[in-house]
Amino acid sequence: MYNDLKEIARVVSPKKLANAFRIYQSYYQSRISGIPHIKGMPFSISVEPTTSCNLRCPECPSGLRSFSRPTGMLTLATYQNIIDQLQDYLIYLILYFQGEPYLNRSLFDFIRYASERKIYTAISTNAHYLTEQNAIKTVQSGLSRMIISIDGTTQETYQNYRVGGKLHKVLSGTENIIKAKKELGSSTPHTIFQFLVVRPNEHQVEEVKQLAKQYGVDDVVFKSAQVYDYEHGNPLIPLNEHFSRYKKQADGTYAIKNKLLNHCWKMWHSCVFTWDGKVVPCCFDKDATHTMGSIENTAFKEIWHSPAYNHFRTSILKGRNQIDICTNCTEGTQVWL
Repeated sequence: MYNDLKEIARVVSPKKLANAFRIYQSYYQSRISGIPHIKGMPFSISVEPTTSCNLRCPECPSGLRSFSRPTGMLTLATYQNIIDQLQDYLIYLILYFQGEPYLNRSLFDFIRYASERKIYTAISTNAHYLTEQNAIKTVQSGLSRMIISIDGTTQETYQNYRVGGKLHKVLSGTENIIKAKKELGSSTPHTIFQFLVVRPNEHQVEEVKQLAKQYGVDDVVFKSAQVYDYEHGNPLIPLNEHFSRYKKQADGTYAIKNKLLNHCWKMWHSCVFTWDGKVVPCCFDKDATHTMGSIENTAFKEIWHSPAYNHFRTSILKGRNQIDICTNCTEGTQVWL
């Protein structure tokens, strides 16, 4: 954890802190007034390397091959355009939205370009492509954080959700990244086992902690699962309600725990870029149905402060439960232990 904090400190500057303070201030001003005020630029963004994926996870549009938007790969030119416009403000960059990042051959260039500009970089991967060579390239690129999805401690359990996946590849990839860090004398990336808790694997919560210690992983987080059809129950909803985003009601149906209050921090401090340069408000907009503009033909600052974006923020402040992507939003109810 100490090394991770050092990495965060490395990328923070007085200008970035001042921008973050302006965003924080304008967010609370907007909540009080009911009128959106934006006095800064986002300090955290997600950029999508690709919508392609090698697995078929049942609650993921990439896995289900169910996107209504095109599948494709982020180009280096589009990515550099994003970073060039936001580098003075960005503290945290997530190179992930949908898909498996390592399928984009420019991934190491993406990481390096941001790291050299003092931006904390993170990726989330299923680790199937973490060969020895790719692990070395990852460490050399300057990646700050690697989240490895490991949703089971046995193949039988793992494949219940990670359909088409092989647990031995995840563990081999983990070994490779830890080995590469040691060989190169690097404290980064900070490695995390992310365990998506669903009914088939909830009995292995303690086991994955031991597995992380065995492989030398820095941290373990447990994340609750988003389920699309939850009202009448779902075989993926954990029996232990602590790990569930949904609560069983007296009539036997399920309801989301989130009260959907009329505000959302994400609308002020972050946004998501799809592989083709579109700007969408958050990671719950899987199909980019609420596109605010495109970095390919409009300056980001213009998009961020546009009437369309402020209209969407106004809708959040007036009636969040009326917005389609918000109805299954579990921001603030996810389990991170």
